[in-house]
Amino acid sequence: MLRDNKIWVAQGENPCYLLLNQANRHGLIAGASGTGKTVTLKVLAEGFSDAGVPVFMADVKGDVTGMAQAGELTDGLRGRMEAFGIDEREFAFQGTPCRIWDMLGGAGCPVRITISDMGPQLLARLLGLTEVQKGVLNIVFRVADDQQMLLIDLKDLRAMLTYVSEHAKEYETTYGRVSSQSVGAIQRALIAVEDQGGDVFFGEPNLDILDWFECDANERGYVNILNATDLVNTPLVYSMFLLWMLSTLFERLPEVGDLDKPRFVFFFDEAHLLFNGMPRQLVDKVVQVVKLIRSKGVGVYFITQSPSDVPNEVLAQLSNRVQHGLRAYTPAEQRAVKAAAASFRANPAFDSVQALQDVGTGEALVSFLDETGKPSMVERAKVLFPGCRMAAADAGIISTVIANQYELMDKYGEAFDRESAYELIEEARAEAEEAAKLAAEREAFEREKAAFEAQKAKEEERQRIAAEKEAERLRLKAEKEEERLRLKAEKEEERLRLKAEREQERAEAEAKRRRERMMSTVFSGVVGTIGREAGRQIARGIFGTRK
Repeated sequence: MLRDNKIWVAQGENPCYLLLNQANRHGLIAGASGTGKTVTLKVLAEGFSDAGVPVFMADVKGDVTGMAQAGELTDGLRGRMEAFGIDEREFAFQGTPCRIWDMLGGAGCPVRITISDMGPQLLARLLGLTEVQKGVLNIVFRVADDQQMLLIDLKDLRAMLTYVSEHAKEYETTYGRVSSQSVGAIQRALIAVEDQGGDVFFGEPNLDILDWFECDANERGYVNILNATDLVNTPLVYSMFLLWMLSTLFERLPEVGDLDKPRFVFFFDEAHLLFNGMPRQLVDKVVQVVKLIRSKGVGVYFITQSPSDVPNEVLAQLSNRVQHGLRAYTPAEQRAVKAAAASFRANPAFDSVQALQDVGTGEALVSFLDETGKPSMVERAKVLFPGCRMAAADAGIISTVIANQYELMDKYGEAFDRESAYELIEEARAEAEEAAKLAAEREAFEREKAAFEAQKAKEEERQRIAAEKEAERLRLKAEKEEERLRLKAEKEEERLRLKAEREQERAEAEAKRRRERMMSTVFSGVVGTIGREAGRQIARGIFGTRK
């Protein structure tokens, strides 16, 4: 309930007011389950909204949506009004202006951020990467920037990791060594994020966090409710988003110093999910942001079961506290109760340690900063009730709230997937595959051509050899024929020569015979003559006559 620029939160011996000009000093709402933390949360958020301060909170149990619906006067509430001295005629039961958001594709305006917006440092810390793996992730983001490849969703990051791993040798001299083992470890870590809804959370259109810094027409701040009933089952994505939001608020908002009221109030419900297993560097980052974001006009309030769920360095920055009852059955729980009691400015009227174990539902130990910025003396007080509904809003109210967010739904409702690292890498891979296919086809063609040319040359060689053989055969045949003809001619010539010789011999023999006959005849004649002459001579000799 808003009174004189301060939120009336609880009533003890004295009213407990949260001063708006001290609200950016952050706060803590703690207590065991069922002690009334959600009611306190609603009272604070309602007061901020009435003061024109936009609020963000996560609806973990599903009952925060009741802020959108007016509460109802019951006998129990009438009794509490009397106890608080509130005239029921002056109290307005009404809902607060709300907007419902969702990160996992459920009921509400979609919330998406890009991998680039998350950044390598925060992503590496949330994934629990080693220093070497962080270095590899930084290289991947740097290569993406240098290659002008947008990292929008998980498939972009996965594709980029694979791409850098495949080209590790090319990038080693420029960016450093990228081991396949580190890339594999990052890919495995991303599986957990993907399984917890990261494939829905990472994408576009990217959330403009300034859309949460709005008031309605009556200047009441919107209560931005993140539907987290399923989200708490995915603590990695939940904590990733809350830390991104806190870091983005710190980075984007200008310094404003101390204001009359915060510009924005951020409630971290189930804070233990945020800090469980958080690396030391990340705790230091949260401490730094919590310390410095106050000057940006932002108040941060953690809601958890025990103050011990919040690291001491963060706890020390939470000046406005509402501590509901704590259970102390074990020595560890007893130490936690004592530590929680010791964090308050003591009130001599009661024992804070015992009071923390005795307070019932709707009661708490309360200490807010006073006008000078000092913690007030702790009060054991009953927390007021909100004007909105205690339980979850009716389904019809939720549907109406979502329907009235049409401008935001027009802006964020439909996811789109523009050309980014995945598409560029796939396109390059497709081009490379096509080029490789063409090269393979060209190589196959060249092989076929070479084989054809070789076969053709072989056939031509075969034909040449066959032609040469045929020519040689014909030449040999011609030579043989020529030789045959020559021999035939020589034989014929020899025959003719021999015939001629025989004819000549015959002729000569005939001539000789003729000569011989003639000689014989002549000789015979001569011989006869000679004989006759010789006879005559002989006769003459004999007979003595010379004549």
